[in-house]
Amino acid sequence: MIGMPAQRFTRRRFIHVSAAAAGLALLPAAVVSSSGRFVAAAADLEQHLRVWRGVALGADAMLQIHHPDPAAADRLIERCLVEVARLEGIFSLYRDDSVISVLNRDGRIANPPLEFIELLGQSAEISRLTGGAFDATVQPLWDLYARHFSKPNADPAGPAKADIAAAVRRTGVSAVEIDPGEVRFSRADMAITLNGIAQGYITDRIVGLLREAGIDRSLVDMGETRAMGDRPAGGPWIVGLEDPDHPGMVAQRIEIENQAVATSGGYGTQFDAAGHFNHLFDPATGGTSWRYRSVSVVAPTATIADALSTAFSLMPLDKTRRIVDALGIKAYFTRPTGASVAQPA
Repeated sequence: MIGMPAQRFTRRRFIHVSAAAAGLALLPAAVVSSSGRFVAAAADLEQHLRVWRGVALGADAMLQIHHPDPAAADRLIERCLVEVARLEGIFSLYRDDSVISVLNRDGRIANPPLEFIELLGQSAEISRLTGGAFDATVQPLWDLYARHFSKPNADPAGPAKADIAAAVRRTGVSAVEIDPGEVRFSRADMAITLNGIAQGYITDRIVGLLREAGIDRSLVDMGETRAMGDRPAGGPWIVGLEDPDHPGMVAQRIEIENQAVATSGGYGTQFDAAGHFNHLFDPATGGTSWRYRSVSVVAPTATIADALSTAFSLMPLDKTRRIVDALGIKAYFTRPTGASVAQPA
């Protein structure tokens, strides 16, 4: 399961939208804003494309809307950004006043928002589905590794085994008690992170908002990518899966239509220069992922794709295959040798 730092950083971009397929081939570089402002794609007006780029929950984010009325599209984008900001106030570990930060600090929170209850419930369901590989309570492991490797002359072998065992004892999904009126920890010094699922959840919430507004074709990426319908020009959206050995380069292109895709890879955030320890924690052992260089999942929702790409990073192929077959989804694995495996083949 993915851990999270106290300080802000931008998550590595694993998914690349194919320029031609997404309608960005004609988008002039001069109008692509990195300041979080939405822009009009002047050379693509025949498709009525409006594009916003910014950051959500510490990840690069993008929203494309095809709408015949540019002003209405801009207002809708602003509505989406207000909703993203509201949800960040629930799930963000960067904010001391967020719901999750208050829970981690106090060990309980009264009258939590419905979205918090809902996502905790979905996290628990995915934890059961994956045999515990997905676990929102691994934040103590992040804190341990971050403290260890922030010290001068830190032992390159990682934290002491006794310290890892102590952190593991502070984890456990069953110790998170969820009631409509309160969420609380039944063990001392626990903490949770929803960063292995919250980006997908927020992406899905924005898709729902757009559909309520009558949008049926869009590409939404609030940390994870979900396509609504097909491209305005026809055909599926095309996204590129990053080559973990050559970050920024596309290793494989896949088609999605009314689907979401998410990628997890230990190389995205590493604690040590040698790359032996990363942000994907095994809740059973307290170690970090080593089976694959990266894992991508294509699923009906970004919530499921996000969580399963995280969990699958820690699971052997025979166990992931059972879940892939049961849910009718797709998964792509890159082994440490560079070899690729797809499920189903």
